[in-house]
Amino acid sequence: MIGRWHGLVVDCPDPRALAGFYEELLGMVRVQDDGDFVVIGDAPDRPGVAFARVEAWVPPRWPEETARMHFDVRVADREAAGRQVRELGARRLPGGGESFDVYADPAGHPFCLVSW
Repeated sequence: MIGRWHGLVVDCPDPRALAGFYEELLGMVRVQDDGDFVVIGDAPDRPGVAFARVEAWVPPRWPEETARMHFDVRVADREAAGRQVRELGARRLPGGGESFDVYADPAGHPFCLVSW
């Protein structure tokens, strides 16, 4: 095992509104709310569904485009985990930040290795 699943992030124009919809739909509770990043789940210490603000949001066209979501995988050592996922066929993508690196899986879907 390289890491453990931390969450699924859904890009959207209004994280609080979309989180409210899914709270009702899925019976989850809000476990984090930073305005531009809102997380719902069944407990703060378990994987959840996050909603992240994207200013230039363009919804996918169904069925021509796939959904715009990505996994966050929490790891203890992002550099070591990055080597491991590349060995499995992932490739590093541009972007990232102080606490996350962005990769594409072998099929091209983005995901992040996160740590803090």
